Amino acid sequence: MKPTVYVETTVPSYLTAWPSRDVVRAGEQQVTRDWWARRSDYELRVSSLVLLECGAGDPDAAALRLAALDGVPILAQTPEVETLAGTLLREVPLPARAATDALHIAVAAVNGVTYLVTWNCTHIANATLRPRIEALCRRSGYEPPVICTPQELLGGEGEL
Repeated sequence: MKPTVYVETTVPSYLTAWPSRDVVRAGEQQVTRDWWARRSDYELRVSSLVLLECGAGDPDAAALRLAALDGVPILAQTPEVETLAGTLLREVPLPARAATDALHIAVAAVNGVTYLVTWNCTHIANATLRPRIEALCRRSGYEPPVICTPQELLGGEGEL
């Protein structure tokens, strides 16, 4: 059985964006493309929130992001997800502007996803917040996903 991966919005954004002139961002985009090429190693999942975020902005860019996710199963945003997201906002604590980030984490945790892959290192893949997020998920009765970047999920194969 393949591990499940919740694909957070930043991943299709990096995957389909024009190459950045910023060397770090360009490297992250390449790592994303390298990881995406190996996506068949995993069972990908998204939420309606990911699709909503990917569909926003420039229509041509949005179409590319949504096309990349075509056929990826959508996880439900249940009352349990809403409850866990609220708890994450209050107790981690995450700032109010990170409400969608809390929802991404909660969708993955409540649905038992193995990994949450993201380039959002401010509120999601943040080494300082990660232990608090994991502890809170467990206290709430859910095994947290392993929160990581595509670089981490490549296992060192996609060097920057």
